[in-house]
Amino acid sequence: MLTRLLDGLKGPLGDGLRPIRRGIEREVLRVDAEGCIAQTPHPNALGHKLTHPWITTDYAESLMELVTPVCDSAPEVLAFLADLHHHVLRHLPEGEWLWPASMPARLPNGGDSVQIADYGSSHSGELKRVYRKGLRHRYGSIMQSIAGIHYNFSLTPEFWRILQTLEGADDQSLDDYRTARYFHLIRQFRRNSWLLLYLFGSSVAVDDTFFTDMTVPDGLVPHGRHTLLSEQATSLRMSDMGYQNRVQSQLKVCFNRLDNYIRTLKQGIETPWPPYEKIGVKVNGEWEQISDHILQIENEYYCDVRPKRVAHRGQTQLQALHDNGVEYIEVRCLDINPNLPLGIDETQVRFLDTFLTWCLLSPGDWIGEEECLRLDDNRARVATGGRIQDGVLSIEGRMVTLAEQATLLFDQLADVAACLDENEEGELHQQALRSLRAGLNDPAYTASGQAAEALTATGDDLTTVAMRLARQHASTLRGQPLSDEMVQRLEEKRAQSIADERALVEHDQGSFDDYVERYLASARHLS
Repeated sequence: MLTRLLDGLKGPLGDGLRPIRRGIEREVLRVDAEGCIAQTPHPNALGHKLTHPWITTDYAESLMELVTPVCDSAPEVLAFLADLHHHVLRHLPEGEWLWPASMPARLPNGGDSVQIADYGSSHSGELKRVYRKGLRHRYGSIMQSIAGIHYNFSLTPEFWRILQTLEGADDQSLDDYRTARYFHLIRQFRRNSWLLLYLFGSSVAVDDTFFTDMTVPDGLVPHGRHTLLSEQATSLRMSDMGYQNRVQSQLKVCFNRLDNYIRTLKQGIETPWPPYEKIGVKVNGEWEQISDHILQIENEYYCDVRPKRVAHRGQTQLQALHDNGVEYIEVRCLDINPNLPLGIDETQVRFLDTFLTWCLLSPGDWIGEEECLRLDDNRARVATGGRIQDGVLSIEGRMVTLAEQATLLFDQLADVAACLDENEEGELHQQALRSLRAGLNDPAYTASGQAAEALTATGDDLTTVAMRLARQHASTLRGQPLSDEMVQRLEEKRAQSIADERALVEHDQGSFDDYVERYLASARHLS
């Protein structure tokens, strides 16, 4: 099937069809000169975090999120991300830097060092704050200081029409066909995303203040004065130490069909959970969480990949998917590479495009109940022990070495890379594969191996190494001047975001309690 589809696509690709569109969301902590999480508010000079399309915050006031628009090429999306970094660096408070790692900076007061983001007084801004307050109650603030990169991947309408014809699926509407194929991509992704953790995981150490409010887990050894290092992990962020939630595992979301996905998340939104009931929703007149159910909203469900559609303001993500199907997928399991100024580079983007296209085109059945129960096993193995030589994976009921399975996948990816290179000058996707192959048999060549080497070669603490890199990256990024056109665009977005937030406040109707009820009712009405 894969070979047949690739052969059918080579003609359109050779004629100049650019099938892939991508966007990047990079989370990054602001820190002070000592490498401690910043306690200052989000800079006003960057605009309003609630309504700015490119520069916002995530959970914490100091956890910025830089969001590119959808771009047609890898160089374009990375150039835009670099411009956002440069712009932010120009407007950081004096003495602040951008932390280059996924695991957080020093937290002098533990979870109390992580302040919930303030989104203003509009109902939508207050909803975001209350949701984050609920996250703090459920998982603690420290978990919300972990940063990552989200990669948004979609394919053009022209590509979908060609693929639909190649598969002989013209009896379906294009929207239904596209949604079904995106879910196929997601299933294949989830079966094989351990490879991304192995190649690109780069969170191997953590500052000791991360454990101010919790017990240090097994597998970490002291390093330097204030660092705990894993000698085997590829991604502590994606391990049990990171942002995980065992309560959600009972939802068993296996991504076979859109209606099943919506129904399962709807169940999570509607099902009370006793420990969350004990917290209370509104206590002494103060909102503590949006609801006391397994999920406050659908975005609380944590997964390595999500089906997505751009939702209109006031519309939930589930509503948007229910009404119009899947528009793109969001990859959420990528660590920030501390050695790269942007946390990601063109080699990784080219590989992701190749891997995700392979996930779309490669054959694969629906996920059965038994497979669903063990779906996360390989990712957990690689996250905590991927740098063990001769590590093993469970593949279709048998145990194989990681190197053996990774080599098998790379051989299949090579055909996809060659196909994508049909409309490129040179062999950029194939070169990305070749440059990453060295890591298949030797984890020293992976991002996690290089991150570990940066620590062990000097014996320095994580904070020392990270702050050295933060200053180097800032110098590199500031050396790439913004164009006059980009400066103007950023100023327009800043001013517009402030005006848009004021308009939200002015046009809010009714009480915040009524607003929350309307928001939650929208999920209950989905079939």
